Amino acid sequence: MGGAVALKTHFKQPKAWNGAILCAPMCKISEKMVPPKLVVKMLIAMSNVLPKNKMVPTNDIGDAAFKDPKKREQTHYNVISYKDKPRLRTAVELLKTTEEIEQKLEEVTLPLFILHGEADTVTDPSVSKALYEKASSSDKKLELYKDAQHALIEGESDETITQILGDIISWLDEHSLKHNIETS
Repeated sequence: MGGAVALKTHFKQPKAWNGAILCAPMCKISEKMVPPKLVVKMLIAMSNVLPKNKMVPTNDIGDAAFKDPKKREQTHYNVISYKDKPRLRTAVELLKTTEEIEQKLEEVTLPLFILHGEADTVTDPSVSKALYEKASSSDKKLELYKDAQHALIEGESDETITQILGDIISWLDEHSLKHNIETS
């Protein structure tokens, strides 16, 4: 959800940052994670009456996000990770947020590095492609990782994680140098 938070903040304060790195950003919830449309409509109606009820039918995000089986198993021991079904109002707000973001992709103006796993079933990689194509920023880069899932920096093989972190560091180095030259 960090990508959604970053984009929403950018829409409100477009000059606040010198750039953003978005790893598998939640610009849209994958259709594979969203219940059928009729169920969504019922849940939206019910969220007004029972906002705190945990009755949204979802797949296990940990299973969908972590490719490496050993790392996926470790998620069960993460005490700060929410492991229950989402509350109705939370799920409705996530859907509304992603719908809003999807409508405002053209308003993204800051330098942007978007990373996404092609096999991600939590957030939709096609929307990261749309963000890259529609963002009005002239300084943008999209990196899609073949067979990678949602948790790019912690759920992939060590080799893939090293590659991804290297790509992030390279982008940061390039943009830090650019920023230092421009402000000198």
